[in-house]
Amino acid sequence: MSLNLGSLLSNSTRQFSSETALIYESDRYSYEQLDSCVRKFAADLKEAGIERGDKVAIMLPNVPEFTIAYFGILYAGAVVVSLNILLSADELSYQLGNSEAKAFIVHADFSENGLDGFKRCDTCSILYFVEGNDAGEVPSNARSVADVLKRTDHADLCQTMPDDTAVILYTSGTTGKPKGAELTHSNLYFNAQYSSERMFSLWPDEINVMQPGFVGLGALPMYHIFGQVVIQSALLRGGGSFVCMKRFSAEAAVAAIEKEKVTFLPGVPTMFFAILHDTTSDSVDLSSLKYCVSGGAPMPVDVKESFKEKFGVTIQEGYGLTETSPLATVQWPNETDKCGTAGKPISGIEVKIFDKKDQEMPQGERGEIVIRGHNIMKGYYRNPQATAEALRNGWFHSGDIGYIDEDGDVFIVDREKDMIL
Repeated sequence: MSLNLGSLLSNSTRQFSSETALIYESDRYSYEQLDSCVRKFAADLKEAGIERGDKVAIMLPNVPEFTIAYFGILYAGAVVVSLNILLSADELSYQLGNSEAKAFIVHADFSENGLDGFKRCDTCSILYFVEGNDAGEVPSNARSVADVLKRTDHADLCQTMPDDTAVILYTSGTTGKPKGAELTHSNLYFNAQYSSERMFSLWPDEINVMQPGFVGLGALPMYHIFGQVVIQSALLRGGGSFVCMKRFSAEAAVAAIEKEKVTFLPGVPTMFFAILHDTTSDSVDLSSLKYCVSGGAPMPVDVKESFKEKFGVTIQEGYGLTETSPLATVQWPNETDKCGTAGKPISGIEVKIFDKKDQEMPQGERGEIVIRGHNIMKGYYRNPQATAEALRNGWFHSGDIGYIDEDGDVFIVDREKDMIL
């Protein structure tokens, strides 16, 4: 059976063609318009020589071109290599070369390091350029994304297999070079499906909360796994829409929530703290906000309680990593008042606590958090040693320290890796 992560968008386009999919400043893309842009981009990739399984890197902030390029790559049957926009030229050159990227899509705002890193990479020969507000001329060796979107021809969605790699994301790591986590179409599809259908509902009482009229705020970087899956893919799967914020500020976030009637706010604790204490939030109508999810660090109890008191919304806390696609655990909607926990494992996922000999620890005892299930990466690209170490004995070893209480809730007490959720 074939499966392409891009089917999230193509299926929703058939069902919700005229509904709004993406909002950026004054621009609004319907599903039909977004899908058309994606198919044009996929057609251009193929014309440029990109074939199924080839790697295509993107270094873009939260702009519509990120989503267009992301799904265009998937529609073409290629692999997305999602890169942090803050990479230095040296870091970029390494990740382009290590991933064996054949094409690179860069935004004008980051073109200095982007073009320098591109020139140093031997594998990468195809360059796409996204103009910025103050952009100069498109480099002579680049294909302009703006020109690509003027094409009239479209590409069909390429059939891929569930275990084919869909996206490679580089983990920052604590030592050595970053490792490229290979996430499959199946990994990412089912994580998006859970986020769309189950994260905010007590199934089967309510299902597919993310649907037309459901609006998410895309203030977290889309080049990170959290933004890609829990915001972008989950909303597009359900027929909802998301607001692209190129750069987060509390004032801009508050204004966007009021203007676009945002129902879903994902973030990290510092973002919720900033919105809570932003003076403009005292005088605007944020009653549309119904769901909030936080991760990346423990949520301070006073922030969680004050946010609920001021806005009437309890923040759900969750946990995951790049290697877990990302969602591994999350608080159930009716258990959000419990503080300090990252919640319970999502459907189909097992979480245990192991000691240093990889033996399971008794309930309440601290040890390493290990995870297995449909969300676990295929491995680290071109790094069998690191893959074998991380996935030993059938479990993904997170490097994070925690425990599980009598209710089955997971608590994070220390960590050796950067958490995404």
